[in-house]
Amino acid sequence: MKKTSTRLADGRELIYYDLRDDTVRDAVDRRPLDRTVTASEVRRDVLLGDSVAIASHRQGRTYHPPADECPLCPSQGERLSEIPDSSYDAVVFENRFPSLAGDSGRCEVVCFTSDHNASFADLTEEQARLVLDAWTDRTSELSHLPSVEQVFCFENRGAEIGVTLGHPHGQIYAYPFTTPRTALMLRSVAAHKEATGGENLFDAVLERELADERVVLEGEHWVAFVPYAAHWPYEVHLYPKRRVPDLLGLDEDARSEFPKVYLELLRRFDRIFGEGEPQTPYIAAWHQAPFGALEEFEGVSRDDFALHLELFTIRRTPGKLKFLAGSESGMNVFINDIRPEAAAERLREVASS
Repeated sequence: MKKTSTRLADGRELIYYDLRDDTVRDAVDRRPLDRTVTASEVRRDVLLGDSVAIASHRQGRTYHPPADECPLCPSQGERLSEIPDSSYDAVVFENRFPSLAGDSGRCEVVCFTSDHNASFADLTEEQARLVLDAWTDRTSELSHLPSVEQVFCFENRGAEIGVTLGHPHGQIYAYPFTTPRTALMLRSVAAHKEATGGENLFDAVLERELADERVVLEGEHWVAFVPYAAHWPYEVHLYPKRRVPDLLGLDEDARSEFPKVYLELLRRFDRIFGEGEPQTPYIAAWHQAPFGALEEFEGVSRDDFALHLELFTIRRTPGKLKFLAGSESGMNVFINDIRPEAAAERLREVASS
């Protein structure tokens, strides 16, 4: 992998990740852009104990442009985009309309391929490995920023999810705090460790799932399963079999196997609802240990956390979505319409050819 860092016309950082070491990236952003001005702030909800990012400048962000005006495609002639070069393998740049900025963190866009009509599932294993390496590199770099406590790499796919740009891409949020979801997991890990005299909760969960009927696919170094208490109609958790706190902890064997396992999982997701159905909308979310202090989680260190990816769709059946209505949105109590065992069986049935 070759990494080349440059700057866009408004001062934002852009990084090319190339498969070939001899690739030259010297294209200049020729757009007449003013410096980016953001109004992001983080406010604490004292009743719930969580934080809300206020980012009113995002109201003006790009919204469903036609394909020939996509800002994530490479620049061609006088058609100028966020990527100055005429081609790329993978690229990461600072979001022009970030939810978090400055002392409130940082937001980046990750473009998986220059092919506008592709999806992550269409990547080759070599391309998918390049994206994994880019996620890992950005996790490392962002973790050193003084305002960053947790790094979250994720992909939203599909208009049903709320995606406003059709080009295959994901995002990275670098939060200035430990997210509520992660804090809940860490508290559970701490309580389990104390109650069992030191047993790791993630290890216990993985051991139970490996022995159950909800395993979807398994490699030498990775396993994917529908969790016992799945929140979403089709939800899969992907774990490395050797517990590590973050992407940086993966060894070469796990990195080499990841593309094959993950691409197979994504291709199965697109087959859930049958041939001829639109692509399955999904969210793919990497959970990594925070880089900040963990004193509030007594007895827990970063090494007690387990890196894992959660992949889920809001579609529950062809033409029908799972809406987060009163119980979910009002009380955070999910009601799942599909038994996790049935979801796992379906995902085993649709193994890609």
